[in-house]
Amino acid sequence: MAKGKYELKNASEPELYRDTFPYQEFPKTKFDNKNVKINVPEEIWITDTTFRDGQQARPPYTPEQVLGIYDLLHKIDGDTGLIRQCEFFLYSQRDRKAVELCKERNYKYPEITGWIRAVADDFKLVKQMGLKETGILTSASDYHIFLKLRRTRQQAMDSYLGIAKAALDNGVTPRCHFEDITRADYEGFVLPFAEQLMNLSDQYKTPVKIRLCDTLGFGVPWDKAALPRSVPKLILGLRKIGVPAEQLEWHGHNDLHKVQVNGTAAWLHGCCSVNCAILGFGERTGNPPLEAMVVEHAQIKGMTEGVNYAAISELAQYAEKELGFTIPANYPLVGADFNVTRAGIHADGLLKNEEIYNCFDTEKLLNRPVGVAITDKAGAAGIKHWIEARYQITIGKHDPRVQKIKEHVDEEYLADRVSAISDDEMFAWSKEAFKNDLPQRR
Repeated sequence: MAKGKYELKNASEPELYRDTFPYQEFPKTKFDNKNVKINVPEEIWITDTTFRDGQQARPPYTPEQVLGIYDLLHKIDGDTGLIRQCEFFLYSQRDRKAVELCKERNYKYPEITGWIRAVADDFKLVKQMGLKETGILTSASDYHIFLKLRRTRQQAMDSYLGIAKAALDNGVTPRCHFEDITRADYEGFVLPFAEQLMNLSDQYKTPVKIRLCDTLGFGVPWDKAALPRSVPKLILGLRKIGVPAEQLEWHGHNDLHKVQVNGTAAWLHGCCSVNCAILGFGERTGNPPLEAMVVEHAQIKGMTEGVNYAAISELAQYAEKELGFTIPANYPLVGADFNVTRAGIHADGLLKNEEIYNCFDTEKLLNRPVGVAITDKAGAAGIKHWIEARYQITIGKHDPRVQKIKEHVDEEYLADRVSAISDDEMFAWSKEAFKNDLPQRR
């Protein structure tokens, strides 16, 4: 084994960082106040784990459902490489059928990759499916090495390097998943292991990739936070020992509500790839929402010519109708009420200029016209906006017909109603007020 700057510290007892992770209390965020400069790679992109981590949170998708999602990911990507790869389980006949169906599409993007444990028998599946890259589970923290695998650090690293070498011997790019990196001994295991992987990469003249897995969502986006929780410092250390940005990938979880901002922090500090799942749907609290990171990418790098941003709305519709997802109404970007306002003063502002209360042109970019929900706060302005959006007409908020509908609304709330007025009620009251003199509704 070639020597590097960092030597493995083969500890006799696990390092569990009890001052940071006391378990009987909430985790602690420690700060060392050392700055990390922003270092955004020239090109950044997304990979998808919907068919791997995403399936650990629900009954398995059928092969046909996998194909439907895969087609929509390709449609959003638009052959740009923004959504560069998808990873697949390979264990069951159903998994392998899904891979075969997607391979038949012959899309360049997203590229199909595998996921296996760090055992030789699993690697046979990668060869059988003819894949060029596979993820390999290489747990990094002592919580996993000592308490789950019952190994020493040296035994774990030797095993991981053996399976990575087997992948390279067979012409397959290994993507080593440093599981639980935000609780790992960074200088005692993470950096020595990464150095050995880079030695293999140099020896075989083939990229060896490293996925930084924030398995329990302990990562924080602040550069002045201390290791092992600081995402910027986790990236910086790997870059300093020579891991190229394009061989680094961030995989987060949302246990502490930081999944998207941590993915963004990884991009900003030198990691090319962020691993996502549609609607953030993954094990426990989920992964970075793919649709959110597509929009985040546009905010950092500008909108990418060829990306079909409006297909994000199609993906959400498919998830609800075909996959049985229940998307909360207030879910960002795709929820039913994402760009719907309920306050009358907001509705009045929308009528004057929708930029006042809409974060961007949702109709142009996501095919989602701005909306107003009718409640006791909507007022005549909200009713006017609702009618105009549904019937493509222009009408004044002081029109007697608008006022007649407002009377119905007011009566409902005087009778102690607490829920919003439904569209069905609004259609009926509009028909009554306008005496059937309305165009076909939108």
